[in-house]
Amino acid sequence: MIVLLDTDVLIDVALDRTPHAEPAAALLDALEQEPGQGHVAWHSIANFYYLVRPSHGHVSTKAFVVDLVKFVSVATTTTSDLLVAARLQLRDFEDAMQVAAALACKADVIATRNVRDYKNSPIEAVKPSALLSSA
Repeated sequence: MIVLLDTDVLIDVALDRTPHAEPAAALLDALEQEPGQGHVAWHSIANFYYLVRPSHGHVSTKAFVVDLVKFVSVATTTTSDLLVAARLQLRDFEDAMQVAAALACKADVIATRNVRDYKNSPIEAVKPSALLSSA
């Protein structure tokens, strides 16, 4: 199963947000065992860095990203994908960009804590804990 990781999953792990960190970390561990199955949107990395750096510093935050991309690929997207995002009927444009990235990498699901924000997504959004229990 190909999974696109929403930014919140990465932030939950890095900031050890209870109770979300444990299933998010378990999902990352599972994806590490399945090379080629995990993806992340390009813009998620910038958002992650911006939100995590204040508490963990530049070096540690960048190290997390470098470790992540050893087993998670950055979804290749183009201007056309951005236009797809603009046409999607999602309230949050950043979520629409996540969906466009998921479409680009042919993801089966988007792993996110914010499932309700993806109500109109053409790709199912699933919480990390639900993904783990269905595996």
